[in-house]
Amino acid sequence: MSPSSGVLTQRLGDVLVITLQREAKRNAIDRALADALDAALNTLEDSPELRAGVLTGGTQVFSAGSDLASRGDYVTERGGEYGLIRRRRAKPLIAAVEGAALGGGLEIVLACDLVVAARDARFGLPEVVRGVLPTCGALFRALQVLPPNVARELVLTGEPLDAERAHAAGLVNRLVEPGQALAQALAMAQRIATNAPLSVQASLKAMNGWLGTDDALGWAATEQALAEIRGSDDLQEGIRAFFERRAPVWKGR
Repeated sequence: MSPSSGVLTQRLGDVLVITLQREAKRNAIDRALADALDAALNTLEDSPELRAGVLTGGTQVFSAGSDLASRGDYVTERGGEYGLIRRRRAKPLIAAVEGAALGGGLEIVLACDLVVAARDARFGLPEVVRGVLPTCGALFRALQVLPPNVARELVLTGEPLDAERAHAAGLVNRLVEPGQALAQALAMAQRIATNAPLSVQASLKAMNGWLGTDDALGWAATEQALAEIRGSDDLQEGIRAFFERRAPVWKGR
């Protein structure tokens, strides 16, 4: 095992298990955690003996996404937001989800290749509740994985999906009992690792390359949406209300 600032990595044969360890902050991503996750994913990609990775937040929560106190300071050169969101990867990465994957936490899940979730896990994009919007890929990646109406529901209501519905909608590959997500994700990673590594990597790059064909349009659309709310009274009110632990008072401007 190798601990870093907020991340624990463990090599189990040819699989790398990456565990977020900021549970006191619900694994919210700040500068230190983004750098540590970036370093772990660099290890996965750059080590010839590693063939697959598993990303977990532990047994209580996957991730609450961005640490609002970081003010967006969580971008790395190689991985983009959180060290992961814009990363070009050749090795499969499986999300093992226990508890909540909310906001950027769900965007991390959407950046992975496969998803194993406990039956009591939840997936949500609550940004509109706070006067902001998803900026780490969910506005277009959710539409790639989920039926459009389900993706719109997630974004526009801010209400989460339970794991059963997420599985039925195609977001989750396998459902397991609470506490078993990591074990099942590890078994899946080890199964993948028995296959020819060059075939796996070439196949993954081809599939993700096709899915990412319109990413530039997706990022441009996200930036346009962000420009429409940047500097608004509602954005400032949403963030202020979050830190003051009260309901926001929207002005629509």
